[in-house]
Amino acid sequence: MGSWLYRNIVEPGKLPLLLALTAFVLTFLVTRLITRLIRAGKGPFGNVSTESGLHIHHVVPGVVLTVIGGFGAVAAGRQGVGGAVTAVVFGIGAGLVLDEFALILHLDDVYWTEAGRQSVEAVVLTAALVGLVLAGFSPFGVDGLTEDELDNRGSVIATIATNFLFSLVALVKGKTRVAVFGAIVPVVALVGAVRLARPGSYWARRCYARRPRARDRAARRAARHDRRWSGPRRAFQNWIGGTPDEEREPGGHGS
Repeated sequence: MGSWLYRNIVEPGKLPLLLALTAFVLTFLVTRLITRLIRAGKGPFGNVSTESGLHIHHVVPGVVLTVIGGFGAVAAGRQGVGGAVTAVVFGIGAGLVLDEFALILHLDDVYWTEAGRQSVEAVVLTAALVGLVLAGFSPFGVDGLTEDELDNRGSVIATIATNFLFSLVALVKGKTRVAVFGAIVPVVALVGAVRLARPGSYWARRCYARRPRARDRAARRAARHDRRWSGPRRAFQNWIGGTPDEEREPGGHGS
């Protein structure tokens, strides 16, 4: 295990990325724990407000730390103590910011609402993508090329363009998660590109308008997929980020 870490992370200079990812995940988990304790009225924690009653969301210090860590990392480079410290600072800031991603997106305090699940999705997606990069995957399949192919600029451009096209088609078909993961793992984008589009997507509206059989198949497949995965996905989101107010039992504190 130690040799694998050195060979794949420390030696190629990925240690700052590992530190940033670790700080990012730990910050999110600790922040969610504290906010859930505040919500339940337990522990010594409380909301931070000014004398005028303005509630200071933790995205504010998160933005400050992200800016400091980002510019600090550019100045310090990837090597040495400076690179490690700025990576941790950036990871903490990013964790605080993405924990309130839904608030930024909606410009409203939707933290404990159904829309607040988008923050959890953003954090999980970010952590998964960074983890794939740490494991050795490169965007749009460049890691799968041989040394000779990498020396050929045309091969690199063609590979990136093809895999980008797969991701774009998956996105147009309404498969956002598949498109994003497909940018790192091209085979995922390929699967999303060749399968039926989700109902309501741009592809479905343009290509299935006069194809009722394809439209019905897409609707049935989407319904079957949602029945199978929506429950486990919501349970996982509730376990990590807490249950939205709409799903909490009266008088309960949620999970």
